[in-house]
Amino acid sequence: MEKKSVNSEIDNLDMQILSILMEDATIPYTEIAKKLIVSGGTIHVRMKKMQDLGIIKGSNLIVDAQKIGYDVCAYLGIYLEKGSTYKDAVGKLEKIKEIVELHYTTGAWSMFAKIICRDTNHLREVLNEQIQTVEGISRTETFISLEESIKRQISLDL
Repeated sequence: MEKKSVNSEIDNLDMQILSILMEDATIPYTEIAKKLIVSGGTIHVRMKKMQDLGIIKGSNLIVDAQKIGYDVCAYLGIYLEKGSTYKDAVGKLEKIKEIVELHYTTGAWSMFAKIICRDTNHLREVLNEQIQTVEGISRTETFISLEESIKRQISLDL
């Protein structure tokens, strides 16, 4: 039996629903239904389907970290001693709350992380006392962001 791709299980209406919610996740389903000229029940059914398919992975509140005292955003290239230490390292890095994103990458680094800290002293503590003590990490390279110029979701082709 051939496995269907997720793309074949969603249609233009699903894409329109996603597009609207990606612009404003607080918009009520009834308002989406009015815009798309369908019933509110249809929106609920479509949303449930997309959640079950793993297309929608949840929703969250976006907080401006700087406005609550977290002034430093840094990116960290992480070198592992060997690839086999990856899963253990991720398990330990996952516990460090200042790491808000972590990617397994190709290229110079084994992993690339985004870190949010209160200030440079806090960043130094996180780097020296938490990240660099993780077994399997041989060294790190840090880049401090001076300004976030673009941050957005993907744009859906409708």
